[in-house]
Amino acid sequence: MSSQPATPAWAAFARNIIELLARDADPGRAIPPAFEPRPHGGVFVTLRKLSQLRGCMGILDPSMSLPEAIRQAAISAASQDPRFPPVQPNELPHIRIEVSIMSAPQPMGSLDDLVIGRHGVLVQHGSQRGLFLPQVAVDHHLEKEAFLSRCCSEKAGLAPDAWRKPDTDVLLFQTEVFQED
Repeated sequence: MSSQPATPAWAAFARNIIELLARDADPGRAIPPAFEPRPHGGVFVTLRKLSQLRGCMGILDPSMSLPEAIRQAAISAASQDPRFPPVQPNELPHIRIEVSIMSAPQPMGSLDDLVIGRHGVLVQHGSQRGLFLPQVAVDHHLEKEAFLSRCCSEKAGLAPDAWRKPDTDVLLFQTEVFQED
């Protein structure tokens, strides 16, 4: 996980989208910053209100352009996260936005491949799938096995030890993180 300066200003772009949405304006009006097109493995937008999680949703479609993936993730985080009601205009000054751009996920060969703070995990078994960004392990002080187990049980709806099973795919990815001050 690397934290980047505001150029390109992906966090500001996400804020503009969320502000338009919260004020019942067209979030499609937000103009993305200038950027070099490049591949990505997906995008997540995380909202925190007074340091507490207020929404986090992502897009795992690497064929989508980076600005469109950020736009869709920002809209989802602000209005479709089932854990929270939609963001209201009076909340906007208290919300800080973080955009995480994922690398393409790669299979985990062994537990030694996973580096806490650097890797996020994507666990898949059939149609069940769960994902934790690298920040989750750091924020919750999780060791490798707990990180994988909680992703299985809390995000994928699997048994906590499902990551150990040969028919479960465990993929690792890294993120570039763009956040507001």
